[in-house]
Amino acid sequence: MATYEEIHGKRVKELSSDPTLNSTYEGQVWYNESSGTLKSVVNFTAWASTTALPAGKYYGSGAGEKDSTLVFAGLSDSTTLSPSSFEYNGSGWITEGNLNTGRRSTGGTGTATAALCVGGYPDPTGNKTEEYNGSSWTETGNVPRQGHGMGVFGTEPAAFACGGGTGPATTTVDVYNGSTWTSGTSLSTARFASQGAGTTTAGLIFGGEPGFGAGSTATESWDGSSWTTLANLNTGRTDFAGGGTQTAALGWAGRSSGPTDSVKTEQWNGTSWTEVSNYPTGTNAPQGSSGPATSTAATAAGGAAPGPVATANEFNQSINTITAAAWASGGATNTALGSTAGCGSQTAGLVFSGADNLNNTELYNGSSWTAGPTLGTGRYGAGEATNAPQTAALCFGGYSNPPGTNRAQTEEFDGSSWSEQTDLPTGIRQLSGFGIQTAAVSVSGWDTNYVAESYEYNGSSWAAAGNINTSRERAASFGIEDAGVTVGGNVPPSHAHSSTVEHYDGSSWTNATAYPTAIKFASACGTQTDGLVFSGNTPPNSVTGLTFGYDGTSWSSRPSMGTARQAGAGAGTSTAALMMAGSNVGGTSLTTTEEFTGATETITSKTLTIS
Repeated sequence: MATYEEIHGKRVKELSSDPTLNSTYEGQVWYNESSGTLKSVVNFTAWASTTALPAGKYYGSGAGEKDSTLVFAGLSDSTTLSPSSFEYNGSGWITEGNLNTGRRSTGGTGTATAALCVGGYPDPTGNKTEEYNGSSWTETGNVPRQGHGMGVFGTEPAAFACGGGTGPATTTVDVYNGSTWTSGTSLSTARFASQGAGTTTAGLIFGGEPGFGAGSTATESWDGSSWTTLANLNTGRTDFAGGGTQTAALGWAGRSSGPTDSVKTEQWNGTSWTEVSNYPTGTNAPQGSSGPATSTAATAAGGAAPGPVATANEFNQSINTITAAAWASGGATNTALGSTAGCGSQTAGLVFSGADNLNNTELYNGSSWTAGPTLGTGRYGAGEATNAPQTAALCFGGYSNPPGTNRAQTEEFDGSSWSEQTDLPTGIRQLSGFGIQTAAVSVSGWDTNYVAESYEYNGSSWAAAGNINTSRERAASFGIEDAGVTVGGNVPPSHAHSSTVEHYDGSSWTNATAYPTAIKFASACGTQTDGLVFSGNTPPNSVTGLTFGYDGTSWSSRPSMGTARQAGAGAGTSTAALMMAGSNVGGTSLTTTEEFTGATETITSKTLTIS
């Protein structure tokens, strides 16, 4: 089989921690030595359609973020100036208060409940400033000039208005303090219809139109005292939408040159622009989230294609870490515990009893173990309710030697102490169990011979349940009271390892798909349709770290444990499991624990198109 290096020309780098994830890591693979996991990055970007505007419009402005967007002003047709405002809540649009003056080619910034609309066309409305408070618009101080197509960034009380004008494109910059405008430091590049992002001390102006018919690629950054020319857009554009921050901005659609509508979307990382997923259709003069909008999430609405449209789209990006399933070392128990029992979760585990005749209890917090209260009866080879939480555990049966006694005692743990409850109908050792403290099942085991009986516990007493089809001891079990699974064990007549699997439905047992290997002393956790079985003893007498997942029908391989063992305790789920102690092939009890984390393969983009 070819190695990763042979295929990709690169080795897998070993790192002590994950690198800072961004789009530049697309396709990379590394090994995290701290967690013991192999990881890779897949970058998903996509536009997805969402609820349309109540009415089509273009040449307006926007403010806010992806799931809280305000669009306002613009043209409702080729001649009608619109004063309307629409607010998006992540699923639909609400009609909000009208501007005092309808206009087009405005600049906008802020949030959906604290927005700013600046300038516009026609004159003499080009110097108007209006503030939005979440319900209505108020006219405030006029800009010292007539100006349409100004690029605006900042917040409601503190903003920059850059470029624009009434004739040739300008480099003029005006600064707003919440009530009045004053002159600011000029841009390096004159332009109309640019886009802004950021704050008054860390701003960005990009794109626009230096002259009719030509889209600009120029990008300038403001640091609170001066402008700096930065890397150009890949495609010059004007009459487009955008927003974000000084170091993480997004620009989309618009016109690239002359009458040509653009579908390009570009993403800014503080240093350069990268083309990402195209806008669904060529559209100029769209409106959309700006201001707090980010480079990875935005909402766009309206535009001209060529007439006013009401369509709206969301942009989503996720940099998904695809993590391979793996076992990793956990904190060591304070006492070596073989033939032990336990329950809980990966980060809140409980282990109790063990060879020989131990009454120890230890609690796990995800990193270390602390001693808990002792059981009333020391024992090993006991059964447990595998799905019980750390604070509501159940221990039953087991063996004490000397005096060589099968135990029937049942004890409940409430998070602070153990209390004796009704005994099992008979003393049984090397049994297994599943369920919770108040709804548990005891499965098979050994009294004076192999046991076929199972018993149900209701929180106060035991009652006979259906007999399993194959008598056994030292099996592994998992599930809930009316949907459980038992796996492997020793079977008659000669303590032979078994691969037999049986399902319990609350009244009877049925045979199911056999385990991939004959096994005893395995550990398990999960549910009947999403379980995990791991470790154990395989023929003729070898301990193993083999791990298999179960989906209710079939078994599939998972990564093996770091330390092979048998007769330990399992807890958790199929994707977040805990292996507690156990013993080696010679029967020496162990303190080592391991945590299993399932593979992560979640895609959070709303739409993923594969071609």
